[in-house]
Amino acid sequence: MKKEYQKFTNTLRKISDINHAISLLGWDKEVNMPKKGAAFRSQQVATLSAISHEMFVDPQFIKEVSELLKNKKKFKLKERKNIELIAKRQERSSKLSTDFVIRNSNIISEAYHKWLEARAAKDYSIFKDSLKKLVDIKKEECEIVGYKDHPYEALLDQYEPGAKVADLDILFADVKAQLIKFCKKIDEQKQVDDSCLKKHFPKEKQWDFGLEILKRMGYDFDAGRQDISPHPFTTNFAPTDVRVTTRIDEKNFGSMTWSCIHEGGHALYEQGLPSEDYGLPSGRAVSLGIHESQSRLWENNVGRSLPFWEANMSLVKKYFPKNLKGVGPEKFFKAINKVSPSLIRVESDELYYHFHILIRYEIEKGLLEGTYSTDNLNEIWNEKYKEYLGVKVPNDTQGILQDIHWAYGSIGYFPTYSLGSFYAAQFYAQAKKEIRGLEKQIERGENEKLLEWLRKNIHQYGSVYSSEELCKKITGEGLNFKYFMKYARKKYKAVYDM
Repeated sequence: MKKEYQKFTNTLRKISDINHAISLLGWDKEVNMPKKGAAFRSQQVATLSAISHEMFVDPQFIKEVSELLKNKKKFKLKERKNIELIAKRQERSSKLSTDFVIRNSNIISEAYHKWLEARAAKDYSIFKDSLKKLVDIKKEECEIVGYKDHPYEALLDQYEPGAKVADLDILFADVKAQLIKFCKKIDEQKQVDDSCLKKHFPKEKQWDFGLEILKRMGYDFDAGRQDISPHPFTTNFAPTDVRVTTRIDEKNFGSMTWSCIHEGGHALYEQGLPSEDYGLPSGRAVSLGIHESQSRLWENNVGRSLPFWEANMSLVKKYFPKNLKGVGPEKFFKAINKVSPSLIRVESDELYYHFHILIRYEIEKGLLEGTYSTDNLNEIWNEKYKEYLGVKVPNDTQGILQDIHWAYGSIGYFPTYSLGSFYAAQFYAQAKKEIRGLEKQIERGENEKLLEWLRKNIHQYGSVYSSEELCKKITGEGLNFKYFMKYARKKYKAVYDM
């Protein structure tokens, strides 16, 4: 079967070549493309997407994968997992008819434009009917592809394979039981002063500072680059070409800094995947939750820690000496970790952030169950923001219309953001056990051992292990919210002198 497996890998690599060409066109659209290029760019992406899909569900290729699956016991673990994961993807793709794919695409296209119109008008009612169509076709998709316990799992599986609603319910019950109570205690404390972050920070200096931070994290600029885009993102075409983008607000130091560190964490994961497995599941990230764990670990557990700024305070002061005059590492550490409820998810601190995700999870699940209707969903949204964050939503643009995910049809995506933070806390706790004096190393500006640990325990495996299997392999147990709460309590008791 060696020859047959080699043919299988060759086909997957050709498909991957096409998909990465699509990604390159997407990167260019965000970074370089002139305004008038949009129409033909959409056509180019559609053409390549069709070719990729046709190759993947080609009857002959499906037959070849089926034959390999029958003989999977003859293969080693990595090869066996590659076969199983591709067979699973083919099964799902084959269930969706061409008619369904076209209808789904048209509904998403309509929803996106209605969302843009509704945002501009601050009026959810403009988007309401399109969202209903989108929810209805997602319900249909759940029934077509099938699920075991809950329809939401059929959508969730695209982003976090194998995740179960029962497990997410337990996690978010912990968020409600523990994190809400802890945040209320913080709210009772004297608020920290973050005025040093709100001064004028010149764009050019922020840019140079961000490049330096990425280098210090271990990002390989010979295998990547950074550019400016409206929304920061990471894209990859191979482990040897992983690109990040950032955005810069001259009145907010944190906007660029945290996007650099966050996207840098994603990029380090992609640069650490095995090049020899290019195009195969074993050469791809296992899930969005694990991917997010890498960005959140660098952004929060490392980048918002006191040791990190003990190492980098002289660097930031070199670029912004006047703005940070008289500000030492401890004061800076407190400023960057200010906790306060906010309306907008992407502007939230790392604790209240999970209430934003909790709200979206409850709404998405309720829409699929029929508990909630799109008719008055903005009212439900506003009630939940009042309940969980204690804030009043002034208009629909700052409320239910703030995210693009639903307009893109991405229902089931949001939980991976919280999963990433929870995995990050658990992984970082294990790294501290296994790397002697880790935080002292970070304090000295030495991040090599941590990156080496992540490469060894997470990056090298690609999708060979599921998220839960990987977590158990690394920490000896499945995902456990207690690690996040232990991390949060220790850190924020120091920030707020509790």
